[in-house]
Amino acid sequence: MITLIVGLILIAFCVFACLPLGIGLGWGAVIVTFLKGFAPVLAGFIGLIAIFIGIADIKDKRETKKEELEESKNSEK
Repeated sequence: MITLIVGLILIAFCVFACLPLGIGLGWGAVIVTFLKGFAPVLAGFIGLIAIFIGIADIKDKRETKKEELEESKNSEK
């Protein structure tokens, strides 16, 4: 319950910070500038993670194939 309340407070602050200067903090333009600069970095980071996950998946598939071959050889004996 506390987590929900904290989450709602943080979302309310986010909205308040983005509102124009007379009503809120007027950080809207600064937030957009930050997002424009951070988007390529975030995309690169997500791409790097995707590559690592893909490599791990390929290794897991190879290991599974080896285990299946060993099981089939053992079952034939």
